Amino acid sequence: MLIWFLPVFLIFLMIGLPVFFGLIAAPGLLLWLNGQEKDITLLYRNVYNGMDSFPLMAIPFFMLAGELMNRGGITIRLVEFSQALMGHLRGGLAHVNILSSMLFAGLSGSAVADTSALGSMLIPAMEKQGYTRRFAAAITAASSVIGPIIPPSGIMIIYAYVMGESVAALFLAGIVPGIMVGVGLMLVTKFMADKYDFPVASRKTTWGERGQASLKAFFPLLTPVIILGGILAGVFTPTEAAAVAVAYALFIGLFVLRTLKVSEIPDVLGRAGLTSAVVLLLVGAAMAFKTVVSLSYAPQIMADFMLSLSENPLILLFLINLLLFVVGMFLDAGPAIIILGPILGPIFVDLGVDPIHFAIIMSVNLTVGLATPPMGLVLFVASSVSGERVEKIARAILPFLAVEILVIFLITYVPAISMTIPRITGFAN
Repeated sequence: MLIWFLPVFLIFLMIGLPVFFGLIAAPGLLLWLNGQEKDITLLYRNVYNGMDSFPLMAIPFFMLAGELMNRGGITIRLVEFSQALMGHLRGGLAHVNILSSMLFAGLSGSAVADTSALGSMLIPAMEKQGYTRRFAAAITAASSVIGPIIPPSGIMIIYAYVMGESVAALFLAGIVPGIMVGVGLMLVTKFMADKYDFPVASRKTTWGERGQASLKAFFPLLTPVIILGGILAGVFTPTEAAAVAVAYALFIGLFVLRTLKVSEIPDVLGRAGLTSAVVLLLVGAAMAFKTVVSLSYAPQIMADFMLSLSENPLILLFLINLLLFVVGMFLDAGPAIIILGPILGPIFVDLGVDPIHFAIIMSVNLTVGLATPPMGLVLFVASSVSGERVEKIARAILPFLAVEILVIFLITYVPAISMTIPRITGFAN
């Protein structure tokens, strides 16, 4: 009977119950109906135990670092740097939007933060230059999914925590896929710019002007270097790296750039705390949900079912990508990873797929789901920022989603794309 926990959970979502309550109510109800009251106590105890983790402390620290950098005007410097490099191209502001997302990804690791911070600046600017609001919102939403792919990444921290993998290995494995998504979006933008005669954002800057923009963006761009360099050199753990990122962002904002005021810090802490609380509650609830997954023998049932369809890993990888794509349409990436990771991961590892490779397949696929209709979270954030209706943004984003799906399949069937850097650095076999 416990195997019905997932359909019950989906029903709760469809009737509008928040994900957190659905994650604890569905298994709790089935345990009660099954006469397993003792396991209900274990279920709700695991909500706290799921959050009580040193590795997970990296999530609120990275969110706080992102808030500090955004409030300190660092986002503006990244946009100016991107415009100095690409503003002279046809469709320049669209290219600037994508490049800014790639750079911002190295600071926050959050698609929602990316959409909110960059969208509030670039969507009005693009509309003023003659782009439609729906296109501006769509390119912002599509490029924001790069945030959780290029390190640091909150989603990859969650996956590493749940599956016992190396955070550093996942971070390194996400670099090339993230760049590929960005380059793919730029190619689509170039094609559309030539076809629809998109405007040029600005004149071609001189090398001196580019140098000045680079100097302004130097300290922000140093953030991912410090984070990844410290982790790879063994100076600090990913959690400690997140704390270092906060200290660095605070120091840069207050004393170097002097764009952050002490009076703004309480509000920044409040916003970061609220966002972190939502994420950690979801992680705790999803870890409790995972308890029922193990009690229901769902992993074994799912493994038997998938192997009954085919024993060819290539076919199964295709099918799992379809499944993850559909799941990503309705469920946020964090809970989806915690729920499905323990079920699907062992199946593909047994089939010979490297666990880091499968982690990247799953993480990138579910991250793209953040921008996928009908329930993609960043679509709603882009709608809120732009004032455009979600369904209009959803139609405009389809060409960009097609490219992102193509990248997912390239990552799936060419393991070297994601595995080369971790292997070179000794973080993967």
